Amino acid sequence: MSEAPYNEKPDLSVQIAGITFKNPVIAASGTFGYGQEYAGLMDVSRLGGICTKGLTLHPREGNRGRRLHETPSGLMNSIGLENPGIPAFIESELPAMLDLGPVIIANLSGSTIEEYQEGARLLSATKIDMIELNISCPNVKAGGMAFGLCPADAASVVQAVRRVSDKPLIVKLSPNAPDLVGVALACVDAGADALSLVNTFKALAFDIRRRKPLFDHVTAGLSGPAIKPLALRMVWDVCAAVQVPVIGMGGIASTEDALEFFMAGASAIQVGTATFPRPSTMIEIIEGLETYLRAERISHLSELSLQGRI
Repeated sequence: MSEAPYNEKPDLSVQIAGITFKNPVIAASGTFGYGQEYAGLMDVSRLGGICTKGLTLHPREGNRGRRLHETPSGLMNSIGLENPGIPAFIESELPAMLDLGPVIIANLSGSTIEEYQEGARLLSATKIDMIELNISCPNVKAGGMAFGLCPADAASVVQAVRRVSDKPLIVKLSPNAPDLVGVALACVDAGADALSLVNTFKALAFDIRRRKPLFDHVTAGLSGPAIKPLALRMVWDVCAAVQVPVIGMGGIASTEDALEFFMAGASAIQVGTATFPRPSTMIEIIEGLETYLRAERISHLSELSLQGRI
């Protein structure tokens, strides 16, 4: 007797800090602009969420010189948080973002705790759904990653932002932290509602003909498939240690990649570098997840986690 067909529609929705995402696929900060840039290439409304470019209180021109360099299975970038500043974002970019449909997450960065606080205060007065606190950018000389390397420093920024904002707060962690789990626990203790990881790995490349570093800033952030096994292990470690939702990222370019992060314990994922060569990547992952769950007779993504089973 043949097995009856499985007709139950898989549930791709997820809840993170009280916010409902229709699916767990989020456009990563710095790779998707403000959403409108991709509207002619894909149906942006199908995404679960969109993270803005990294926003700072004041406008930033970004780093000089070369900003991108392809490596085997990866991409190095040294953008330097180029952005128009939070007031200009709120006035010029946010209204159109809010009409797109997905959950809107503002990625907030800064060079001082005071800048983080004032930026959070301004963003909290808008209709954004969540703030992603970026304490992990490797491409700026002041602030950014410096706050994400030490548990005490990370906690100080989270506490400061938590005091001025009641928006759900995601903290984006750096893979370059010597004690990543320690930083994660400190952020949760300080008031983080969720964590996202990993940001790019600090990396180096040389111009052998000029005999100089390829980037004016010397080092740059490495992303892409090359970092996925490392990112996956870090997500696994953090998910085992914390009791808040974790959003996994780092080299995700296919449904199979995404499934591994859910097995590691992630509640949602972000896709970044893969969108550049193939803008349809995130839509393909959404469709692939539904196909996989149906084929495996799994009703919800949460059933995939292997945390506590190994």
